[in-house]
Amino acid sequence: MTAEFSEGDEKERAEYSISELAREFDVTPRAIRFYEDQGLLAPRRAGQRRIYAPRDRTRLKLTLRGKRLGLTLSEIKELVEMYEPGRDERPQLERFLAVLAQHKSALGQQRADIEAQLAEIATFEKRIRQRLGGPKRS
Repeated sequence: MTAEFSEGDEKERAEYSISELAREFDVTPRAIRFYEDQGLLAPRRAGQRRIYAPRDRTRLKLTLRGKRLGLTLSEIKELVEMYEPGRDERPQLERFLAVLAQHKSALGQQRADIEAQLAEIATFEKRIRQRLGGPKRS
């Protein structure tokens, strides 16, 4: 979630409307406002109109990428706040690796839990099928 992974296709525009960003990233304006409320985006205002800078566009892209990876909003916010173009990105990359490792570990545990549950379900299915096929009880 660094410039290397996010800005390569950045369009050279000075500003974006909420509807333009919503259309580009296939999210609702409500979702963008939510991310704004969470402190992930900080558009300037012109009356009631929100005006998003390229920095907000990049932050939205990073936020959505983090969500696809299954990161929490607090993890995403921490990583996004570390991002500043032109700044040494090593601390952000190291933190990103640590967050990914934690998330991978949690997913591995969830997988093991699911596999254990599936095995237990299979055992009960087998027992039930045997009872249904066995002698009838009154």
